[in-house]
Amino acid sequence: MASSLQDQLLKTGLADKKQAKKIKQNKRKQEKIARTQKKVIENTTKTTVANQLEQKKLRDLALNQEQKLNADKKAIAHQIKQLITMNLVENWQGELAFNFTDGKKIKRLLVTPLVQQHLQRGHCAIIRLEDGYAIVPMGVALKILERDESGIVVYQANDNDNNQTPATPDDDDWYGDFEVPDDLMW
Repeated sequence: MASSLQDQLLKTGLADKKQAKKIKQNKRKQEKIARTQKKVIENTTKTTVANQLEQKKLRDLALNQEQKLNADKKAIAHQIKQLITMNLVENWQGELAFNFTDGKKIKRLLVTPLVQQHLQRGHCAIIRLEDGYAIVPMGVALKILERDESGIVVYQANDNDNNQTPATPDDDDWYGDFEVPDDLMW
């Protein structure tokens, strides 16, 4: 039977029981410290790995959202381009000058009389393109505005010509108290 080194030292008289007890206690303390440190290290590595995985998920989610937004923007741009090419008013260039505002600048297009009337009445709109301007029907311009509100539509006339209603006297009309004589000559 093999005995431990401690037992052998006690038998030979090189160590006493007090020293052996102290050595055992120190050994147990060191083993306990080593076990707790191992648990702490395991817990910290687990939390570190969990944090890294969570951060990776968040980065991937943000990247996916960014890619989806870019894809949506490209799809909307393609839809707008398709709407413009399919509904473009042809042969709109003419001799009549038509002035409109593009942001803070006043621009001028030379259009035909028919296109000028349509633009004034609000039946058509002017669209900014990369290489200039185009004219599309107002319904198409409204569809473009639904998809992209960044101001692609440069000119949009008010539809006041078609919806004129007779003026009714308001409460604020301070001329309402005065009667107009019948024999007034204009």
